[in-house]
Amino acid sequence: MVKKPLILASSSPYRRELLLKLGVDFACVAPDIDETPRPHESPEHLVARLALEKARAVARCNRDALIIASDQVALLGGRILGKPGTHAAARQQLAAASGNTVLFLTSLVLLDAATDKFQSAVVPFSVHFRSLAESEIEGYLHKEQPYNCVGAFKSEGLGITLFERLEGDDPNTLVGLPLIQLTRMLAQAGVRLY
Repeated sequence: MVKKPLILASSSPYRRELLLKLGVDFACVAPDIDETPRPHESPEHLVARLALEKARAVARCNRDALIIASDQVALLGGRILGKPGTHAAARQQLAAASGNTVLFLTSLVLLDAATDKFQSAVVPFSVHFRSLAESEIEGYLHKEQPYNCVGAFKSEGLGITLFERLEGDDPNTLVGLPLIQLTRMLAQAGVRLY
């Protein structure tokens, strides 16, 4: 059994809450990286690269730890959606998603800082939106204010009312940390959860 410290390379309160579900001791360290996409970089490559860069950035000051890192993009019609930031941008994102499917790609890396060996995966998850009236969009946004959430909704909250159906192996993926895949990676790294 491995007894290295676990570090979540993230400042996301959502990822922190998800990792708490596993009952492991861990620290959170915010990675400081440039998240600008490279020219002609596919969304899959972008999220995989960013997760690895986050893990390696945190590993530089934590050489004895196992580092967990993740990144996520949402795609609507092949176009990347970001965090809306404002009410107007959130309204625009939800109006565009109405009656359509948004594909979330969530990357996951588990890096052994001592050896620079890592496991990685990109986990897809699809959100099928029902047709939304403008009044529903406005009502939802005023109630939940999901302006710092990719796609302009919180699936763990009232955002679930916006969907027709969800498609994927692990609902935690949608929130930002694929726990099923992570438990496999931790087991392969010799970490026992119980």
